[in-house]
Amino acid sequence: MATLFIADLHLQTEEPAITAGFLRFLRGEARQADALYILGDLFEAWIGDDDPNPLHREMAAAIKSLVDAGVPCFFIHGNRDFLIGKRFARESGMLLLPEEQVLDLYGRRLLIMHGDTLCTDDPGYLAFRAKVHTPWIQRLFLALPLFIRRRIAQKMRHDSKAANSHKSMDIMDVNQNAVVAVMEKHQVQWLIHGHTHRPAIHELNANGALAHRVVLGAWHSNGSMVKVTQDDVELIPFAF
Repeated sequence: MATLFIADLHLQTEEPAITAGFLRFLRGEARQADALYILGDLFEAWIGDDDPNPLHREMAAAIKSLVDAGVPCFFIHGNRDFLIGKRFARESGMLLLPEEQVLDLYGRRLLIMHGDTLCTDDPGYLAFRAKVHTPWIQRLFLALPLFIRRRIAQKMRHDSKAANSHKSMDIMDVNQNAVVAVMEKHQVQWLIHGHTHRPAIHELNANGALAHRVVLGAWHSNGSMVKVTQDDVELIPFAF
């Protein structure tokens, strides 16, 4: 019995090796799991469920095949694909979760999230995040023609890369006080998240006791998953 967690695949047509690796993962390791949780940034960008990109349909069908095989799949939005909506969720069979979700697994109480809200040392990003998560701005964006949405998304990606190139690595990492605060808010000793692309298991103190923060790696040159069983919590890199 095991539950699997992944994040930050950043799937796009320009990276076919990552797509192929994800498909193999869905046909292999994931088929043996009790459940699969995707903690955001499954896609590099998302401009709406109505985008006819063939990659999106292929991924929806692949995830639906996993779900139909008896492995439930859950999704938390990332900062790249926060506009994934109910239509894609239906097509893929995924269940959409809130940005902070507590799980009780094999006697452990875990908090899962994408992780970008923990980067409180980057107020510029948090201000931008608050703006694009405003419901009326999202409705306005999704009402635009696809070609305009695509241009806006391309510009936003370009601007984001330019802005990040001038930021220190520390600013773009999580803030430890924010980590402790969210763990104490939910009364957990385990936190699993992605976003920072810095895979590691960190020990800290929260709720007056030893706690653990598990960070998933991005799927760049290899895959990354967290495997939770009754006996252990493992961070596992693997070849595509």
